[in-house]
Amino acid sequence: MPKTRCSRIIAVANQKGGVGKTTTAINLSTAMAAVGREVLIFDLDPQGNASTGLGIERKNISAGSYEVLIGDESLHSAVVKTEIPHLSIVPASSDLSGAELELVGAKRREYCLKRAFAESKCKFDYILIDCPPALGLLTLNALTVAQGILVPLQCEYLALEGLSQLVKTAERVKKTFNPNLKLQGIVLTMFDSRNNLSALVSEDVREYFGRTVYKAVIPRNVKVSEAPSHGRPVLLYDFNCPGSQAYVHLAAEVLRREEELD
Repeated sequence: MPKTRCSRIIAVANQKGGVGKTTTAINLSTAMAAVGREVLIFDLDPQGNASTGLGIERKNISAGSYEVLIGDESLHSAVVKTEIPHLSIVPASSDLSGAELELVGAKRREYCLKRAFAESKCKFDYILIDCPPALGLLTLNALTVAQGILVPLQCEYLALEGLSQLVKTAERVKKTFNPNLKLQGIVLTMFDSRNNLSALVSEDVREYFGRTVYKAVIPRNVKVSEAPSHGRPVLLYDFNCPGSQAYVHLAAEVLRREEELD
């Protein structure tokens, strides 16, 4: 029998919206798949932007992350292949918006997603969980099953306050639910080289978090903003634009760090 491949599970999380979280999940996954890694995006955000950003229409979703979370479907049965070789997704259905309320009374509610992943046969190199912009039960489930957290951080000072809150939450999750959880890395997004504030925020974050901050920086780029409306990652929409190239560099850096962990 061939050896079963175990997945590296990364939660892409930030409780602040509009920081490039879903954009990072989509394009990082695309870049990793482009070099032959088998990648799955698990869309855990009720907005479902990772799904629509990869051309998956809600009306065509028969089973998604909601059904997996509550145990009605297996992870395997909810996987949908995208047009990108080596990249699949478990899409978000509209029912996911009510999952937080349903989970409140569930037994060991923090472990629902972990149980679903444990019952599935591993076949992906990486699973990236696109978390909602909140630190509720959905994100808690993601952090309980993940080995690492990747935090997209917008280059503005208010984002720093949110980052400290997320780090504290991650520490509590590590102590209570998931001792294997680590801060995978911080990626600076929406960087504007014409704006002194972007440079100052970048300097402060790197001074405090050191090597945890990726060298690759995602610039503010119109092509990155346009791509989701076409249901495509920016790497397919315009590979040569600065945003695409930044995500290529980020993927290379993420994979290098993963090799160091091995």
